[in-house]
Amino acid sequence: MKMKKNLVALSLCAGLLACAPLTSFADVNLVPQDTSAAPAIPAGALQQLAWTPVAQGQTQTTDLATTGQTLNAPGITGKVAAYSVPANIGELTITLTSVADQQKSVFAPNVLVLDQNLSPAAYFPATYFAYQEPGVIAADRLEGTIKLTPALGQQKLYLLVFTTPKDLQQTTTMINPAKAYAKGVGNAVPDIPDPVARHTTEGTVKLKVSTNSASSILVGPLFGSSGQSSVTVGNTAAPATAYAAPAPAPVAAPATAHAAAAPAPAAKSEPVLNDTENYFNQAIKQAVNSGDIDKALKLLNEAERLGSTSARSTFISSVKGKG
Repeated sequence: MKMKKNLVALSLCAGLLACAPLTSFADVNLVPQDTSAAPAIPAGALQQLAWTPVAQGQTQTTDLATTGQTLNAPGITGKVAAYSVPANIGELTITLTSVADQQKSVFAPNVLVLDQNLSPAAYFPATYFAYQEPGVIAADRLEGTIKLTPALGQQKLYLLVFTTPKDLQQTTTMINPAKAYAKGVGNAVPDIPDPVARHTTEGTVKLKVSTNSASSILVGPLFGSSGQSSVTVGNTAAPATAYAAPAPAPVAAPATAHAAAAPAPAAKSEPVLNDTENYFNQAIKQAVNSGDIDKALKLLNEAERLGSTSARSTFISSVKGKG
């Protein structure tokens, strides 16, 4: 079940840049990713889930048999895991691991990434999570890395982990332990059969969150000014233990934010000085030309906070110009 991981870039701001050619900046394409292959899940069902927060630098382990949640939606079978990750700390690297058990069975994960309004933003099917051979401290597993750039105006992103009826019909060929040992010590690899793991509705998944500087998926409305109204997401309190269910305290997901602790303040009513305006416009152009879209967005946010009326148009024209 090996598959080359091709990171597909996406933005939910296609309407703003619809006339711009498809173009790449530092591995970030401002192109919406097709999530039509993902199961259609009612918004109300998503809001009822308990979303376990996972902080930067943290690894959350979930035993689906004991703490998995039930989500009644076509195309999803068995229990699901639901996580929330911070969207105000910059670019994210998220590693999802599904550990094979001693009975040679494994949970084949799918991941649906949702923005802070619980709108689907990216879909990673089970084929994205490739088999990894065991190591000194790691067991047989399916694993994949997802890189995200939260757009301006967000505080949280949501990741739903599940499997599908189609995945249960598939299997994963793992390496024979004798082969793994021979490779590890440098001996000749014996010609013996490899075990085949069946896919199940239960298993152990691990989600690790870290920051990075080379993201691939821009999640959420680019400018945040015309986003949806806020929604009340189910439970987002941290669990008491690694496997405990989150406390049932509803938290309202805010409608705006990015890589900052608070939403960008409204632009000042008085105009900014020409020198300041020119400075930010030049800096935005340079950031876009060098492929640093995250920096350009931060400059845009700061310029509008100071009262700039041309930073936004400068950013858009610079992006179009790169095409």
